[in-house]
Amino acid sequence: MKRKPNTMILKTMAVACAIATSLSVSFAQQWKPAGDKILTPWGEKLDAAKPHPEYPRPQLKRKGNWQNLNGLWKYKIAAKAETTIPTAWDGDILVPFAVESALSGVGKSVNKDQALWYNSEIVLDKRVQKGRVLLHFGAVDWQCDVYINGKHVGQHEGGFDPFSIDVTAALKKGAKQQLTVRVWDPTSDGPQPRGKQINNPHGIWYTPVTGIWQTVWLEAVPQTYIVATKQTPNVDASSLKVSAQVDAAQAGDLLEVTAYDQGKQIAAASVAVGSEADLNIANPQLWSPDSPKLYDLQVKVLRKGKVVDQADSYFAMRKISVGKDAQGIQRMFLNDKFVFHYGPLDQGWWPDGLHTAPSDEALKFDIVKTKEMGFNMIRKHIKVEPARWYRHCDSLGILVWQDMPSGDLGGNIWDMQPGKISNGSHDKQRSAASEAIYKKEWKSIMDVLHNFPSIVIWVPFNEAWGQFKTKEITEWTMQYDPSRLVNSASGGNFAYTGHILDIHNYPDAAMPDPAIFGDKFVLALGEFGGLGLPVEGHTWQQKDNWGYQSFKNKEELQRRYEEVITNLSSLIPLGLSAGVYTQTTDVEVETNGLMTYDRKVIKIPEATLKSIHNKLYNVDVTK
Repeated sequence: MKRKPNTMILKTMAVACAIATSLSVSFAQQWKPAGDKILTPWGEKLDAAKPHPEYPRPQLKRKGNWQNLNGLWKYKIAAKAETTIPTAWDGDILVPFAVESALSGVGKSVNKDQALWYNSEIVLDKRVQKGRVLLHFGAVDWQCDVYINGKHVGQHEGGFDPFSIDVTAALKKGAKQQLTVRVWDPTSDGPQPRGKQINNPHGIWYTPVTGIWQTVWLEAVPQTYIVATKQTPNVDASSLKVSAQVDAAQAGDLLEVTAYDQGKQIAAASVAVGSEADLNIANPQLWSPDSPKLYDLQVKVLRKGKVVDQADSYFAMRKISVGKDAQGIQRMFLNDKFVFHYGPLDQGWWPDGLHTAPSDEALKFDIVKTKEMGFNMIRKHIKVEPARWYRHCDSLGILVWQDMPSGDLGGNIWDMQPGKISNGSHDKQRSAASEAIYKKEWKSIMDVLHNFPSIVIWVPFNEAWGQFKTKEITEWTMQYDPSRLVNSASGGNFAYTGHILDIHNYPDAAMPDPAIFGDKFVLALGEFGGLGLPVEGHTWQQKDNWGYQSFKNKEELQRRYEEVITNLSSLIPLGLSAGVYTQTTDVEVETNGLMTYDRKVIKIPEATLKSIHNKLYNVDVTK
């Protein structure tokens, strides 16, 4: 017999829910973008109650047991010397947007003598109140100390790599918890990797990004859980090698890995935890920009036949390699075929969010437009994106050249002309501490991005910006990940190591001499173009904008663009294997983007660009 519901209780619950919703909406309505800079369409309609609500880790996905912590937090800018958790706060900040950004709602700078404090009262969801509780940060720039209920639970240094902290022991009874974060970021006053940030933004150097700039989230995991997986395809052997880092594994635990194609099991293997599984992928459909085929993967930890933990992932079968063409010139091959790599220099900056896209839709927009414009590659320029950006590249079919964010600039002599400098003789002499910071973060970046098949090239250095021990760093990178190619120094001081020799030339197309270098290195034009067109009402500032060569209207811009692409195409049969056009969008005072900084104006129509680019992909190098 069913008991009738108590209508008074139901009414009370309804009122409580309505009040909670009202408070949440009211809280979000307190937020508004800071400053008077241009906004993107996604920034204009941003819902402050739930910024970036998507699951942030597509390559290791558990079902259900997670909680997004993005939203309005409290913040305080205090003296660096103050190490005690504040008791009073300056106001609200919208996480995950950096304090300097418009979308943070703050728009203030933080110098090297100051620290940025955050505080949030968390109400734990029931789904994260069991087992072990992990606190995840997508990225925090730069040095981060984390406190739960006043207890220090961990520190991390690194502005571009995700990190996690087990906070189980610091949680108190009940749902309410206090999360406090302290961040110190010296920006250009320190040696740490920072990319294009500078304390005095000008020219090609942009606004600082301090603090939390990617999603913060909680996850409940069992006592024994999968920390990370490593998936490496071997097209020649039709196999996928999979290993997993498992915390608190016990003797006898097994790792079970199963591959699926549209829900149908196609391969499986079971090995001891700590060992590498080798899956036979029969007759694989290879991933390429024309056919970005992805397979699903399920990874389980078994103990005495029972599932202890499991996570979903995905993979692709693709091969990137080098080989010689009919002329004896070194070329890049994708799945054993020559594919000319052509894409924009993509810096991943936003006028309203700086390093942080206003939304996942916005994050994907740039990639979709790049594809529609007829590019097959993106050079991700001295920045690392959130994991979801790489997932979009995997799904849409875009080759990615991944730069290491630069830091500790100055002190180098830069000469990008190959043949003048050898053996890294102009490498910067960095301190032991500076070198260690670079090496630690580069390894971490390579680890967290390893499973994304779209990434085909690692780029450790750009234009001698902090470039040091080039030969050592390049050879370590090649050894650490032999499944990809390494472009040791894009437009930088050449130590004649790695797979690629890459020059920069503005505005016209150029290439290294194939007669001298063609039989030893893949020849690439790592940056060129930079054709500028400021569009009134869509610029970061009203005047003093620039491009490497500026134009008055779209028609002039298109004619010049067609000319440089025609010149680029003429270099391919001579030995050029890749070109990178500067750039995807305008960035701050630079107006040399194919789109304006706010993404509201595309300067040359997508279909026109695609038609112009077709000539780049039809060169036969086998003759």
